[in-house]
Amino acid sequence: MPELPEVETVRRGLRAALVGASVSTVEIFEPRLRWPVPSAQLHALVGARLLEIERRSKYLLFRFDRGTLLAHLGMTGSFTVTDGAPPPRRKHDHVEFIFEHTMCVRYHDPRRFGSMHWMEADAHPLLDALGPEPLSEAFDGHVLHAALRNRAAPMKSALMDNHVVVGVGNIYANESLFRAGIHPNRAANRVSLARCIRLADEVKKTLAEAIAAGGSTLRDFVNSAGEPGYFQQSYFVYGRAGEPCKICAEGTERTKGTKTREILTLRHNGRATFYCPTCQR
Repeated sequence: MPELPEVETVRRGLRAALVGASVSTVEIFEPRLRWPVPSAQLHALVGARLLEIERRSKYLLFRFDRGTLLAHLGMTGSFTVTDGAPPPRRKHDHVEFIFEHTMCVRYHDPRRFGSMHWMEADAHPLLDALGPEPLSEAFDGHVLHAALRNRAAPMKSALMDNHVVVGVGNIYANESLFRAGIHPNRAANRVSLARCIRLADEVKKTLAEAIAAGGSTLRDFVNSAGEPGYFQQSYFVYGRAGEPCKICAEGTERTKGTKTREILTLRHNGRATFYCPTCQR
């Protein structure tokens, strides 16, 4: 599933190509996504101008002068933009927007777990209970520590809770906890303020680096130009079970004099968790 860096990468690509343009035509090839596509509202966008594209957690908000389209990529969804004549339609291309007769935007989703919703006002039930954005000033170690005060869940699970902070999915929770030196099984309410400050900082750094690398491509993700991301080349722990820890192997001060350890795994809520038993005690 695309996580925050991947969604932000898509947002930036779509924004650069489309903001300021007007919709010429809308085609809905398959209205059955996770929820039914709001067909009437999408067809009514013909002639509407796209004012901005924003992101809230893993949702994209297409701000038109007639309202807002809220979109989620689900597990396998992607938006791609092509200029000129629309390319041949592929299997699993479900919705198409043509902007000012030249820019073709297709929503492609093999598993159809993505969704589109119409917002008349600046609110939607899917957005109501979301926590702070991790890259904003509203999120820091003090905010994180306060949110964890009454949570006895494992730190990995708490960090992925959208009520605590949004958009930190499985990949980036693994990587951030490793960088902060926090064991994923540690009870969230037993993580000190000092460690929360460090963790919040590492979450911000990890996500920023992933966005700069165009996100991670493990299976299906491509950006709006159809290109993959490359952050997976920088992983410290995710997907590296049985491989030596990069930090232990370098013999840094944190692990000086210890044996190089392999990355281990355990599971939280059915998802694989990767960690180093030396770096994350």
